[in-house]
Amino acid sequence: MSNNSKYEHYLNRELSWLEFNQRVLDQARLQETPLLERLKFLAITGSNLDEFFMVRVGGLLIQSRVSPETLDVAGLRPDEQLDRINRRVHTMMQDQYQCFNHELLPALAEQDIRRLAMNELDPRQQAHLGRLFDEEVSALISPIAVNESTDFPLMTSAPLGLCVNLRGATLRNTTDDSDDNNATRFAIITLARSLPRIVSVPSKAGFHFVLLEDLVCHFVGRLFPKQTVEECVAFRATRNADIAVDIDAAADLLSDMQVMLDARKTSECVRLEIASDASAASRQFLQECLLKDDNYIYLVPGPINLAAFMGLATIKGHRALNFEPWPPQPSPDFRSGDDLFEVIAADDRLLIHPYQVYDPVIEFVETAAADPDVIAIKQTLYRTSQDSPVIAALREAAENGKHVTAIVELRARFDEQQNIGWAKQLEKSGVDVVYGVRGLKTHAKICLVVRRETGGIQRYTHFGTGNYNESTARIYSDVSFFTRDPQLGADAVNFFNAVTGLSIPQTMQKLVAAPIDLRERLLELIDVETQNARNRRPAAIRAKTNSLVDRKVIDALYAASQAGVQIDLNVRGICCLRPGVAGLSENIRVVSIVDRFLEHARIFYFLHGGDHRVFISSADWMVRNLQRRVELMIPIEHAGCKKRLIAALNCYLTDNVKAKRLLPDGSFEPVTAENQVPIRSQQVLYSEACQLHQTGQQTSRTIFEPHRAGSERGDSRSRRG
Repeated sequence: MSNNSKYEHYLNRELSWLEFNQRVLDQARLQETPLLERLKFLAITGSNLDEFFMVRVGGLLIQSRVSPETLDVAGLRPDEQLDRINRRVHTMMQDQYQCFNHELLPALAEQDIRRLAMNELDPRQQAHLGRLFDEEVSALISPIAVNESTDFPLMTSAPLGLCVNLRGATLRNTTDDSDDNNATRFAIITLARSLPRIVSVPSKAGFHFVLLEDLVCHFVGRLFPKQTVEECVAFRATRNADIAVDIDAAADLLSDMQVMLDARKTSECVRLEIASDASAASRQFLQECLLKDDNYIYLVPGPINLAAFMGLATIKGHRALNFEPWPPQPSPDFRSGDDLFEVIAADDRLLIHPYQVYDPVIEFVETAAADPDVIAIKQTLYRTSQDSPVIAALREAAENGKHVTAIVELRARFDEQQNIGWAKQLEKSGVDVVYGVRGLKTHAKICLVVRRETGGIQRYTHFGTGNYNESTARIYSDVSFFTRDPQLGADAVNFFNAVTGLSIPQTMQKLVAAPIDLRERLLELIDVETQNARNRRPAAIRAKTNSLVDRKVIDALYAASQAGVQIDLNVRGICCLRPGVAGLSENIRVVSIVDRFLEHARIFYFLHGGDHRVFISSADWMVRNLQRRVELMIPIEHAGCKKRLIAALNCYLTDNVKAKRLLPDGSFEPVTAENQVPIRSQQVLYSEACQLHQTGQQTSRTIFEPHRAGSERGDSRSRRG
């Protein structure tokens, strides 16, 4: 690390992210967390690490070759970062398997959810699995003989493989009867993703299972007659997914994205996991074929790919082993049978997900698609669900003759293939599809509906902090905001015109956009608090974001802290800022919350001399969001909506059950509730959503609404529950 003191004020982003994954792992080790939920948290840590290696480690490996002397914000070269990452991940892996092997598996067995070894099966179970292997499994696997590294099959990233060490007759069709036929040979079997990793075994009670790799290894001799199977070991190769398309040179982005996806399948290996009980010969063979660098070899003391155990964590019939259900609550603002546009026209509306239902967001698009008075719909799409009702509504709207524009971001990492498919379907239905802005990812969350009404053209807008994905809306904590504010509507039109028309953006009155002026606006808001504090006026900053990496924002927060501004931050994941450092950041407090829902909302508050400026945003405080993405920050001016967001933000910042406090060295400590009333923010927010719904029901029962001839509004519109 450089001795230059300018780097001492910042934490490395990769190590900070790994500490976030450790906080997720900590949830898997909590005895008070329901058992299957503990398994889910463990599976999430495995999935997180897979993506981390494919993207972050992959990118650092490229950087270490292209610009090896480049320093990160903490003053570390790429090779130094990789060295620290590997040491930290090796320790984390040991923690993962300590949790899985010695905590979760025994606890599951006590609930009669048992992983069985093949030698524990009775004859009936053995026969059942033998038939399964012969009739189904063997048809979906293909052993490939490998005599040298050039023969190794081109396995895509992260499928589970088996390395079979054989002795006996040659694997190839030959009449050679030399002694070489008795030499050790290897075959590789890739376990098809279509095969279940968790294979249930008939049992009188409970849920008993074997792992797919154990099943195949047990019967693998049937694939190699006249040969002796010396060993069958599991392994997995993770490949670099940090492969980019040259957007400026791309003549056809759609086809170039497909080429990139194909290249990702055979890119360099960045991690090789091998079962820890593998022989030295098998290890050496796999390393020679896939990855020679010992730093990226992980000898796994248990089943490889813990993410696969999400399937076991979601088995039915064990409700007591899961969290108490928290069904999303209907919002009193959106009642069944109400005209959606009348509701929004009457007042701005705010929803906090997943505590409140996501239905109004879907119905906003569906209603617009069917409404004869709607003339245009414009929407951004970053990540959607597999059977997206939003996509279906946009297609219906176009087929109904409305002008529909969809900005589909093809470069949403790991959703590229699905987004390419959606783009093609939308185009077939007559939707004007735009693939974002050249050189930038479009990450903003906005849907604009243009409607012809008696008083003229009206613009209705939905802004969100999360994707238009009803599936993730059930497990991600996000904010939705509906408005008919004329200025926000006009700004929304200018925003879409700039993106779809590739024109210079017109000045927007209320919306703030990246990469145009979002960072500058944030710095201005922070500076107002700084100047107020210097002038001995009240000043405060509170913010909730997923990541804090941008150095200019961090430096501005440091300056505000030194001026005396009290700064409270809720940062879910990466945080490169060091809080609590004397003379630098003693007035900055950072907490992180990991609970049953993934914290995803971005909410910013500035005291601003008593004006209480509140914003929601699609953007984290990262360089990529502020410089390399199209993002939006939306002011919330409605008094009731503003009050709810401030209350939610304060709730997160006072959590003393699930919150952990960031220390200056980058480690975390629990925020304890000693001598205090326990506050679990997610539970409080859910209780408030329930209370809002109950209050709304009571209020609706006291309102008398007369039936008027010819005005049965609910008859011709879809019902909303």
